[in-house]
Amino acid sequence: MNDIMDLHTHTIISGHAYNTLYEMVHSAAAKGLKLLGVTEHAPRIPGACHPFYFLNFKVVPRQIGGVRLLLGCELNIVDYDGNIDLEPRYQKGLDLGIASIHEPCYTCGTTAQNTAAYLGAMKNPIVQIIGHPDDGRFPTDYETLVCAAKEHHVLLEINNSSLVPGCSRKDSRKNAATILEYCRQYQVPVILDSDAHCEVDVGNHSYAHTLLDEIGFPEDLVVNTSLEKAAAFLPGLKKLLASGGSDHD
Repeated sequence: MNDIMDLHTHTIISGHAYNTLYEMVHSAAAKGLKLLGVTEHAPRIPGACHPFYFLNFKVVPRQIGGVRLLLGCELNIVDYDGNIDLEPRYQKGLDLGIASIHEPCYTCGTTAQNTAAYLGAMKNPIVQIIGHPDDGRFPTDYETLVCAAKEHHVLLEINNSSLVPGCSRKDSRKNAATILEYCRQYQVPVILDSDAHCEVDVGNHSYAHTLLDEIGFPEDLVVNTSLEKAAAFLPGLKKLLASGGSDHD
């Protein structure tokens, strides 16, 4: 598979990652990626940046060293209605929105409540990707989740970090396989992401690729192979491709 993008990564701004923005972009360039998303944690994560950070993306070029760049946020789903923790006034400059459930920001409910939380987030136009829905610490009705992703035109993430042995997320490999089977059944595209918190992991989707290969998941349902396929789900990328733009080192 010609995997040319990684849209879920973090820099030192997130408070518990280890590289700068330019270090992450240069790592992406060295690995031959065509598109990188940097999605810092939203405010409720301990150590995350002030929301003012998300207002100043206009100063950052969107193409550096041959890599197109999307600047966004990993938003925290905070309740069973799917509300997120970044106020609307800070959302305007985002190229990309990933909504995830994180333990410090969300109290686990029933399967129905957790599923409703994801579905509520999907209805928010700032959200284009659901991050690591594989986490078994938050039981979810995956068939309902996949059908809602199709209805709301939102990508479900296969998170490589979740699949790394020793990850704190629960039953992620089994849950990711279940998600993929429903995505195959209902013809719902997915995105592979690294969730990198260090430059060495930028573009690292090795565990995700192994899982896809083992279950024979169709490549045409993976948006990582084409900027145009991904742009169909990501207005920020569609805008970036239309604008062209000069390159910066």
